[in-house]
Amino acid sequence: MPPGGRAHKQAAPESVPVRLPITLGQFLKVAQLVASGGEAKMLVAEGSVRVNGKVEQRRGHKLTAGDVVQVGPVAACVAEDLSQ
Repeated sequence: MPPGGRAHKQAAPESVPVRLPITLGQFLKVAQLVASGGEAKMLVAEGSVRVNGKVEQRRGHKLTAGDVVQVGPVAACVAEDLSQ
């Protein structure tokens, strides 16, 4: 715990509208949580990506609206893009 006894509050994940269905690897790039597909592949393989709080090691994992994807301290929420 940081000095002063207060824990840091994590910001709410940013909502990222996407066309569903979408895989974890695709979403990581669209949400700009990674810079490239290669980086997505590496982070997923090493267990650095969480979906709804659980480690996910499958780049092809299908995401649904409301899923929260986290890489380190940064998170994004899957939102269905209804404008199409």
